[in-house]
Amino acid sequence: MRDPGERLRDILDAISQIERYAARGPEVFEQDELIQVWIFHHIQIIGEAASQLGRDFHESHPNIPWAQIVAMRNLLIHEYFGVDLHEVWQTVEHDLPLLRLAIQELLDAPPETQQ
Repeated sequence: MRDPGERLRDILDAISQIERYAARGPEVFEQDELIQVWIFHHIQIIGEAASQLGRDFHESHPNIPWAQIVAMRNLLIHEYFGVDLHEVWQTVEHDLPLLRLAIQELLDAPPETQQ
């Protein structure tokens, strides 16, 4: 079983993977299905890792919008053909940089606060 620190590192890794192709810009994202699938996949990883952290962890770190992160994963999986690309891009551009900072702060904190 993966510990919270490993799951937090999974989230950071997925964000890094998204950033590799997001750097090409929104026009490329909207036109290139492979980049869309790449980004969707890694957002799903973020949501799954967040989900697996559990309710107690979420309640211990309320500054991170865990419910919205998990909801985005669920949307991408269950409503795949109804996904709004503009909304996904907004998440990539505006939300992921903030999430990266928040997750990095958790990882930089003393281990007892990561539980």
